[in-house]
Order: sequence, then C-alpha cells, then structure tokens
Amino acid sequence: MGTSPIHAKAVGRGAQSVSVPTRFGLDTREADGDWRDYVEQLDGPAPKLHTRVTEERPRTILSFNQSPDIPFDRSINAYRGCEHGCVYCYARPTHAYHDLSPGLDFETQLWAKPNAAEILQQTLAKAKYRPAPIALGTNTDPYQPIERRYRITRQVLEVCLETRHPVTITTKSDSVLDDLDLLTEMASMNLTAVAISVTSLDPKLSGKLEPRAASPAKRLAALGKLASAGIPTHCSVSPVIPAITDEFMEAIIAHVGGLGVQSAGWIPLRLPHEVAPLFREWLAVHFPDRAGKVMSIVRSIRNGRDNDPDFFSRMGPTGVWADLFRARFRLARKRAGLGPARIELDSSQFRRPELGGQLRLF
Repeated sequence: MGTSPIHAKAVGRGAQSVSVPTRFGLDTREADGDWRDYVEQLDGPAPKLHTRVTEERPRTILSFNQSPDIPFDRSINAYRGCEHGCVYCYARPTHAYHDLSPGLDFETQLWAKPNAAEILQQTLAKAKYRPAPIALGTNTDPYQPIERRYRITRQVLEVCLETRHPVTITTKSDSVLDDLDLLTEMASMNLTAVAISVTSLDPKLSGKLEPRAASPAKRLAALGKLASAGIPTHCSVSPVIPAITDEFMEAIIAHVGGLGVQSAGWIPLRLPHEVAPLFREWLAVHFPDRAGKVMSIVRSIRNGRDNDPDFFSRMGPTGVWADLFRARFRLARKRAGLGPARIELDSSQFRRPELGGQLRLF
C-alpha cells in the first residue's frame, strides 16, 4: 500500500509520517491533502508528538553477529528506537517487527533496558565467555536524549571498566562527554575508542536530517575534547547523501584534522526496507527540486536499486559516482594527515566480575 503526498512538515521530527509500507502487514493510516486541510480547519494543527519510553528487562543483552563486513562481532543496544530521528537511520525497520511504524513511531515510542549492566555482568561472569570489543551504538544511539535520565550507557561502561573489557562507541551526541571520566581511564588502558558521526556542517540541514541530534558544531567540539583527553577518536562522515551532504565532505575532514582526531571514514547512504519510502517522502518535503537527482545517484551506486543488502557490497558502493566520492575522501584525508580507522583494543586485561560477594581466586 502506498502513501499519500505530504504537504506539511512534521516539525522537530525526521520522518514525515507514520504511514509507510511495511513487510509485516502493519496497518497504514492515510489522509489526502484536502482531508488534512479540512481536519485542521475544524480541530487546528495536529498536536505536537511527545516521546514515550517503555522499560523492558531482557534476559540477554549482548547481540552477536557473523557479518564479514563490519569490524565487531558483538554489540549492546541499551535502547530500542531513537529520539534523534535521523530520517536515513537503517535501524528504523526494526520497529516494524513490533507492529509499529518505522516512521514517526521509531522516534517517539522508545524502549529502555535499565537492567542492561546487570545482565552484562552475569554474561561476563560465565566461564565460557571470551572477551572481544563490545560495540555500543551500532543500532540506536547510546547517547540519545533519554540517556541523561536512564544512564544505562554509563552503567555499561562502569561494568566494562571494572572488568577491563574493551568497548567502542559510535554516537551523534556530544553527551558522550558526560562519561569523559570513565572513557579517559579506559583509554589509558587501551580499552576504548569513540567515533562521532558528522553528516554536514550546516545546522539547518542537520536539523532536517537529524532533528534531535547534537548540532555539527557540538559534535566537532566533542571530538576535539575527546582527543585532547587522550581517547582514540574517529570521525565518521556518514551517511554521505549525494547532492545533499557530499559537498561538506572535504570541509569536515579538514576541520577534524586540526583537532587531534586520529582517523576518519565515510559510509554511503543505505536505504533498507522501509527506510527507502521514508527517505523519498523526506526528499519530497524538503528538497523536491533535487529529489530525482538524489535518487538517481543513489541507484547508480547500488547497482540500479534503492539499496544493496548483500555482504561486502552493501558497504562498498560501485560505479562512477562512488569512485568520485572515494577519490575525494581519500585526497581530503591525506591533506588533513588522517588515516583510516585501525582499532586494536586490548582484551588481555579482562577479569571476570565478582558476583554474589565471592572472592576472586586468581
């Protein structure tokens, strides 16, 4: 089932509607422009959407993967859904599994896992557990706004510090600085590295793409503070959206090159499942003049499709436009004196946590 054209912006949110085709038969709610106008005349503008958080207590907290094209095999997601509301977020389709919209529901109906640190302790205490870096922020942002209320990410980091377990962080928030004390201590033992994603240098554009994420200036400042504290830092220019954000690629790299950041990388736009119609809808609202050009380039780097889900190629676009972006990025990184990401954290210091007051024998 398709969606109707959108004529009004969902202010303060990335997705422009709840209605989006899904793979699981989720009911869609549609209204054409005339009907929406009529309803607004009678009832006034639609009420502002508020974020709702539900607490859940999972039995497991580590997710393992065998993907050949990502540099980690385990991760923790303290939250489901993400209030940052990035319209391009590849995690949006996970909400469809719960009969919720990957659109506005994904950024307004969230779950928090307050027992994450407790479950992690129990997992690390198992005799069969073997340490390797845990990735935070692989699905939803560990420092999205509700982290300041729940502090789940901080609790997880405290467990990792106690057990000397390596951990990596990826975020779009300068709130990572709230845990600078823990990260500094962990970095001194080669137990952590932090990546911050910077999509553009235009706060107005970022406000449309990532409405509740930190501004570009705040993210850049956070990169500088992390680097100054001796924490290995990486700038991820992602996603690169053709004809929308690629113009900022060189300027972002030049800026972070003077901040002490160690490495930089880029990731092209990915549009899996329901993300593709959501992104097309966003283009129709914010950039109708270039929507066709954007999607034409996206398809050209994805072998004629909106998205390439295959291992290896999903992270490595092909074609003339992809080669151009790759060459531009390589040259910009060389000029800034940055290298590619090389994360080699230390797993040899790991010590199992003490549970139930037992003493460590060795």
